[in-house]
Amino acid sequence: MAQLEREGALLPSPAHGRGTGGEGPRGEGAPQTLAEKILSRAAGERAMAGDLVVVDVDMAMSHDSLAQSVFRAMTEMGMPNVHDPDRVAFFVDHVAPASSVQVAEAQAMLRRYAHEQGVANFFDAGTGICHQVMIERRLVTPGTVAVGADSHSTLYGCVGAFGTGMGSTDVAVAMSTGRTWLRVPATIRVDVVGELPPGVSAKDATLQLAGRLGAAGARYMAVEYSLPATLDLPSRMTLCGMTTEIGAKAGIVIPDRVTEAYAPVPDWLYPDPDAVYAQRLTLDLSSLEPLVAEPGHVDRITPVSEVGDVPVDMVFIGTCTNGRLDDLHAAAEVLRGRHIHPRTRMMVVPASHETLAAAAADGTLGVLLAAGATLGTPGCGPCMGRHMGALAAGEVCLSTGNRNFTGRMGSAQASIYLGSPAVAAATAVAGRLAAPAAVASYQLPVASGEPIMAHN
Repeated sequence: MAQLEREGALLPSPAHGRGTGGEGPRGEGAPQTLAEKILSRAAGERAMAGDLVVVDVDMAMSHDSLAQSVFRAMTEMGMPNVHDPDRVAFFVDHVAPASSVQVAEAQAMLRRYAHEQGVANFFDAGTGICHQVMIERRLVTPGTVAVGADSHSTLYGCVGAFGTGMGSTDVAVAMSTGRTWLRVPATIRVDVVGELPPGVSAKDATLQLAGRLGAAGARYMAVEYSLPATLDLPSRMTLCGMTTEIGAKAGIVIPDRVTEAYAPVPDWLYPDPDAVYAQRLTLDLSSLEPLVAEPGHVDRITPVSEVGDVPVDMVFIGTCTNGRLDDLHAAAEVLRGRHIHPRTRMMVVPASHETLAAAAADGTLGVLLAAGATLGTPGCGPCMGRHMGALAAGEVCLSTGNRNFTGRMGSAQASIYLGSPAVAAATAVAGRLAAPAAVASYQLPVASGEPIMAHN
């Protein structure tokens, strides 16, 4: 802590400050949300929404795109070494394999640093997307705090953890000290009920939520999900990772038997019945239909049935949102026995090597390739437009990713729609935006519920 004081008190005093929001009752017996419980335990003192707390960080993560900035900040603060190599993870996933000499040099530096610091949790190009692998390797567990130099670190809430993205300097502090500070967020409670109709997935559910709340509707809040056990772990990863797109600090699923199948759940890791929420809403899965987010706006949601005639140049299936085995299965069911439209190209990038191997073993890859898909190295792929298929001016893409900002995947004159893997596959066949039912005469499957991991 003395080092931190010399470097400008990057961490506040461990005695937390009170917020001004007046979010609810305080005191020893005040009921708590999941976010309040996790952060209280990590801070070693009771904390409520609005409080400033210093918390222990169980896992801190960075990847090839931002690792240089993290290391630079650590050096400038006079703390160039990681606090605990077992509580740090590094990934080469955002531009993997390297697309230029400059990128290759940055990745080589990351490899050297991980080796010098004794960081065993180093995952090189082809292993997969950081968030996917963090869950596959169980580097995040229920009730823990995990921070990442990536905004979609909210995904870790799928297993009942407090996962959040931070800037390079904050991640540098967490890696160097094992701690960070933050304001305890207020919470929006989302009670999800019903069952997914055929051809509809968790992606449609999270798009519906974005449409209801808006892109800033959960700004610096935690989204606490109560989910039916029929929504499997891959679906929960989609829901929690996408909370970033409505401004959330974290997205956390209340543990249930799905969580318990992943890892032991602490007895205390449940919200109190009388916990105070900033907002509470219900999302009925049975009322959903295939949806898309219109270009430039993750919260401008339209049913595919109402979107009109929109020719599509490129379909991208992948990312930490929808590049898992269940997603590839959903696409393959639509594509089986069909071929993509001659004027549409389709890129499929599995979220991890484990996903790739499982899809090869069960025949899914064969179906996708036979339909005309192009396969990419497991990783982020063209999600942010740095390699593996940037869009040209005037082109239209249907992506299963999480963002469709102007210029996100290439030209600022390109248009990006967001949708589910089933919608993506149907669109690839039709050559224009299409719902699965438009190209399939059979009963479409709901989520298979298969485990996210090929091994335990």
